Amino acid sequence: MEKEIKRIITVLVGICMLFVSLVVYLTYFQVFKAEDIKTNSYNKRLWINEEKILRGSIIDRNGRILAYSEKNGESYNRVYNYGNLYSHIIGYSYRDYGKANLELHYNNVLLNISESSALNELRNLVEPNSEGNTLVLTIDHHLQEYSRNLLKGKKGAIVAMNPATGEIYAMVSLPDFNPSTLREDWANIVEDENSPLLNRATSGLYQPGSTFKVVTAAALLENNIILNQYECTGSTIIDGYELQDYAGKGHGSINLEQALVYSCNPYFAEASLQLGIDRFSEVAERFILNKEIDFDLPVKKSSFPKRNIGKTDIAAASIGQGKVLVTPLNMALIASGIANKGDIVKPVLVKEVISKNGKIIDTFEVEVLSRAIDVFTANELKNMMVDSVDKGTGKNARINNIRVAGKTGTAENPSGNDHAWFIGFAPAEDPKVAVAVLLEEEGSTGGSSAAPIARNIILEALKTINN
Repeated sequence: MEKEIKRIITVLVGICMLFVSLVVYLTYFQVFKAEDIKTNSYNKRLWINEEKILRGSIIDRNGRILAYSEKNGESYNRVYNYGNLYSHIIGYSYRDYGKANLELHYNNVLLNISESSALNELRNLVEPNSEGNTLVLTIDHHLQEYSRNLLKGKKGAIVAMNPATGEIYAMVSLPDFNPSTLREDWANIVEDENSPLLNRATSGLYQPGSTFKVVTAAALLENNIILNQYECTGSTIIDGYELQDYAGKGHGSINLEQALVYSCNPYFAEASLQLGIDRFSEVAERFILNKEIDFDLPVKKSSFPKRNIGKTDIAAASIGQGKVLVTPLNMALIASGIANKGDIVKPVLVKEVISKNGKIIDTFEVEVLSRAIDVFTANELKNMMVDSVDKGTGKNARINNIRVAGKTGTAENPSGNDHAWFIGFAPAEDPKVAVAVLLEEEGSTGGSSAAPIARNIILEALKTINN
């Protein structure tokens, strides 16, 4: 009898534990996960409600319609006017595949619904065919199309922006995809080893190569570590490791400015050891490395090594190799910070939100993300970058009668083919546009392949965009 009572008690305890676990489980989802589940782009109930609303249009800064919705029976279909061109900016909105990019991030704005509201459900019953808001982008359609044509046939990314306001004029990533034919192409897209769904401008992480020397130079200037008569023989030995210049050619006796202009690896490697990782990383983080970038699209965090690393890692970091990884957007922000007298402003893709009645209900405001460097340091770097274009490795970015500031980069990577980089801005005396160009696994130098592309984008932006 006693054994039977113990068994009954054991069973009851087990049932009680299961019941408590179920209550905890349901409570967790109700309290902590309910909103995530409700707003998840794969939530079928959500889609039933959404398809009764005329989703707002998305237009460029000049009013050109990029995406809109049209009625199809009792619901609406999304129409993307320019195929692949905005796949990594606007993204897509499909019941089968969910949402991505601005279609996801601004979903509630485009539908004109609140984040979580019981009144929402009631409105869908009473007024099923309501209308959403329109997004006005900072993008200039002509420059977006022009930039993509320059990148055509390559892998990589381009970002062109206003350094003072943060407005993104063009943002291109290749390979890309066509959101209009997503259903037909989905299997090929997800199986493509070149990752066409990846926005390389915001989520691709790459070693920046010598473009990162502007950050190293900023740290050296700020800490007054200037090797005025450094004798460059073409290589240097750091902790038993030989670090070479490109092609192993020496530069002779040089100072900091000449080292940046002619992109001398040994100079920056030796100077960075005197700088030390603590002071180096502190400056790098002011240029938004190791930090989240607040943006209208998801952005991967760029990374910079911190503390307790060896001399070879510090030397490699000084020339944008080793453990330094950045997004092209972050590099565009670095160029913008120098152009903007040391202030890095928040990048912006959505300029305004307009209601169905044509009223502006939201507009962006310029926001400083970081005071990266002081005005003096920014001016010194700008002059060095101008010289780099005028007489150094960035000659292919020169524009007649316009002073261009820039820095090239050629980054080694495990695949064996170098990445080609260029960052810069113009006009140097009153910057209106800053650019970052990355050619992934291009197998050539930044000066020979990325700089000409940047030049053309800068020139076209200055000719066509009314700032």
